[in-house]
Amino acid sequence: MITRLFLSAVAAAAVAFALPAVASAATGPVVQPLAVSAAEQQAVLDYWAPERINALTQPSSDNPATAGPDGAPWTTDNAVAKTVGRLFFTDHGEDSSCTATVVDSANGSTVVTAGHCVNNTDLLGEDNQWNAHSMFVPGYHDGQTPYGKFVGRFGVANSSWLANDQIDAQKFDTFDQAFVVLNPGADGTSLQDKVDAAQKIGFDLPGDADVHQFGYPRASADPAREGLPEYTGARLAFCEGPARHWVGTADAPDSPDQYGTACIMGGGSSGGPRVRDFDATTGVGTVVGDNTHAGFFDATGTPCALGSTDGCTRYLVGPQFSTAVTKPLFEAAQHA
Repeated sequence: MITRLFLSAVAAAAVAFALPAVASAATGPVVQPLAVSAAEQQAVLDYWAPERINALTQPSSDNPATAGPDGAPWTTDNAVAKTVGRLFFTDHGEDSSCTATVVDSANGSTVVTAGHCVNNTDLLGEDNQWNAHSMFVPGYHDGQTPYGKFVGRFGVANSSWLANDQIDAQKFDTFDQAFVVLNPGADGTSLQDKVDAAQKIGFDLPGDADVHQFGYPRASADPAREGLPEYTGARLAFCEGPARHWVGTADAPDSPDQYGTACIMGGGSSGGPRVRDFDATTGVGTVVGDNTHAGFFDATGTPCALGSTDGCTRYLVGPQFSTAVTKPLFEAAQHA
């Protein structure tokens, strides 16, 4: 679910000033036990009965199938169809879902997602809590769980994210990234062994690149495509194109490391991967960021004013993974 604010750009000088502050902040990974014991794991599996999962799929529509670079169903049966999946959880008592991705890790049991898909505030931006009943389903489609269900064992987020207030985007949006370490599946096999694939993860790579972004959106920003299977949570969707730098407007600045491409994927696509150097044949690339919120640009590439969308194109953006913020989280997760 995408609950982040829609924000837009500061001057280049302000960006240059803000970058060192992010890198030097006294922050670090927090590893939170989720479901460790056999009883805890079984309770999560029991909680996510098929009818509860199906309740998070939106109704279909009679809209004709339409696809474009800003949103389309992913239909190729390759690595991305196995490594990207739905992450189910309960946020402040409400069932929800995001997207997460298997990344190559030492423990073979690590997925990357958004910070708010692991720890979130209430609707007032208060009462930060770790999400409950965390369960990842790789390759989910149409209610099917082709590789099984994997219960979250640990959540890993940055300590700064745990203070998120849903208001100060400039301060917190950098930290809207997290990892989940998963228990083995029902047959005792690790996630990575089960799907026999993983995506690479990259740090400090340039944000201005051609990217693919994947997700399980439960809504579309384009009314003509609302209710198609890939926008109901039932199937994997993607967008592709050049990533654009999103930093907010002078009166509503965002963190200086936000990137993404034109994309209509809505709630549910949060946590999905932003992948560069993607091979559409093998389905493997390098995850360099995650989907967290939207920004709007006009035809000249100028950020649209906060709340103004007329004549603007929607971009799905999120933090660019870095050595300063992401790598410590990943190291903590893959060795948990």
